Amino acid sequence: MRLARAARRKGPGVSEESAPRAGGEVAVAEAPAEDERRPVLKRKDNRAWWLVLPVVVSVAFTAVIPLMTVVNFSVQDVFGPNDRVFVGLEWFRSVARDPEVRAALVRTLLFSAQVLLLEIPLGVALAVCMPRRGVQVSVALVLVALPLLIPWNVVGTIWQIFARGDIGLGGWTINNVLGVNFNYTLDSTDAWITVLVMDVWHWTPLVALLAYAGLRSIPEPYFQAAQIDGASAWSTFRHIQLPRLRGVLTIAILLRFMDSFMIYTEPFVVTGGGPGNATSFLSILLSKIAVGQFDLGPAGAFSLLYFLIVQILCYVFFTVLTRSGR
Repeated sequence: MRLARAARRKGPGVSEESAPRAGGEVAVAEAPAEDERRPVLKRKDNRAWWLVLPVVVSVAFTAVIPLMTVVNFSVQDVFGPNDRVFVGLEWFRSVARDPEVRAALVRTLLFSAQVLLLEIPLGVALAVCMPRRGVQVSVALVLVALPLLIPWNVVGTIWQIFARGDIGLGGWTINNVLGVNFNYTLDSTDAWITVLVMDVWHWTPLVALLAYAGLRSIPEPYFQAAQIDGASAWSTFRHIQLPRLRGVLTIAILLRFMDSFMIYTEPFVVTGGGPGNATSFLSILLSKIAVGQFDLGPAGAFSLLYFLIVQILCYVFFTVLTRSGR
């Protein structure tokens, strides 16, 4: 008790732990100073945020400000630069009830579904058949990537000429060699097939390159173990390659859905949305309202609904694909 009292009388700078020394003296251990116990806070350097500032400014001018302008137009009836009337949600209701818009939405969804059903299996099959070693890899990658290097409007012009029955090699072959009366300028089915085949030719290489990158990331011991077990090529693909491609294929499906759902340039160049409205997708119909008729109010509401549909469908696709992979 006397030792404890002596330690407490020493103040907060000493510890209550003590031990007797020779001669009866008591040694009291000093506690560490308060400044030594206090954690040292590192000063944050926020200068790196200045490197992000150009990106923020660029996004603001290329995305945020135009989006706010579209929102402003969507709730007004514009008669002139200084003559406009606030109409609220009238244009949104008008666009949602328009039968032409609904028909274009059905055509766009059908086109996107057909694109995914064709391009994903073809891209995976092409990736599996591509070489994995030697100089053939570089040659195959360059040849597969060639369609991706062609601009969209040039692709439309190429297929506009190629599918012609009088001067195009593809249309002439179908008419004279196969004996089929093919004319995409007059027949709606021929026009749809032309646009679909054109998109498959243009964008299947993207799926193939993504799938090929996923296949190259699979460790070689997996294939060696399958070979030792005597697994067939189909069993190897089903149990080793395909499960490892799940993440890559999720990205490929999302990219191809968004691109196909917003397709504009190629069908506009080839068919102009015709014959009739056979290939008039949402993007083409939106351009007719905004540019052709210059109805800024309905066009603004249409574009916002279009954007909302794309976001909702992409979220549904992503959620379903990620949950099925767990």
